[in-house]
Amino acid sequence: MMTVFFAVLLTACSNSSNSSESTRSLKDNMGHRVSLPTHPKRVVGSYLEDYLVALGIKPVVQWSVKNGSGTQEYLKKDLKNVPLIDYTLPYEAVTKAKPDLILMGTNSAVENGKYAQYKKIAPTYVVKNGENVSWRVQFLDVAKAVNKSDKAKSVLKKYDKKVKKTRVNLKQKASGKSAAVLWVTNNSAFIVSDKSASGALLYGDLKLKEPALVKEVSKKATADWSSVSLEKLAKLDADYIFLVNSDKDASLFKNSLWKNIPAVKNGNLFQYGDDSSWQYKGPIAYGQMIDQVQSDILK
Repeated sequence: MMTVFFAVLLTACSNSSNSSESTRSLKDNMGHRVSLPTHPKRVVGSYLEDYLVALGIKPVVQWSVKNGSGTQEYLKKDLKNVPLIDYTLPYEAVTKAKPDLILMGTNSAVENGKYAQYKKIAPTYVVKNGENVSWRVQFLDVAKAVNKSDKAKSVLKKYDKKVKKTRVNLKQKASGKSAAVLWVTNNSAFIVSDKSASGALLYGDLKLKEPALVKEVSKKATADWSSVSLEKLAKLDADYIFLVNSDKDASLFKNSLWKNIPAVKNGNLFQYGDDSSWQYKGPIAYGQMIDQVQSDILK
């Protein structure tokens, strides 16, 4: 009987230990105390896919808009065969994905009672976000949530090494040169803010000079991309322009004001399509942009 008693006791202790080791408790950006799986297997992280892929995690669904017509094409190879989910994250679609962890990139995504609904599906963690939260901070928080902090540090170390090398090359071959990122869609032009997406990369990491127009627009910016008139673009004093062209037949390209923009006139306009990473952020997106900057400017 004593043998049986100790066997049962050891089993109970073992089960208790395994249970405590299978979850971790973390407080998210909104103050929720969340019990997270130590080794999540089925992660939903809409619009956080860049971070997840960089950490070696393949999410169970991927962000999309307009019934799948808009996706993060630059991650196409990494997200092959991953089903699409609408950016609004319908409860039914999330439930169907059978996640063991749901990561949310913004507070607004879980407001008005939505958090309680998602929480019923799986542990839901709102990662650090907001106007003053850098992509690095968000990346590290995603890594913490999926228990991959060491991997994240390794990714950032490799990224920083790449940035440092590129910055040296730019200083040698393009010292004092300025650059801007534009996006043209529906015959309208937009310019990226200096602290958002590709703007943060060019001016923050790579230390390229920021044109006066970018500074002006950025002061009033309420989003990553701000609308800018062709008349204003005519005064864009950038040595290089990186263009995300979503409207190749736009009439503005035929306008003399566009043709006489210095960078356009001098052949320093570098065009990319919607399948590029220029509209996104994260270690993979930024790594690809750095490669393209080197290819275009340092060729």
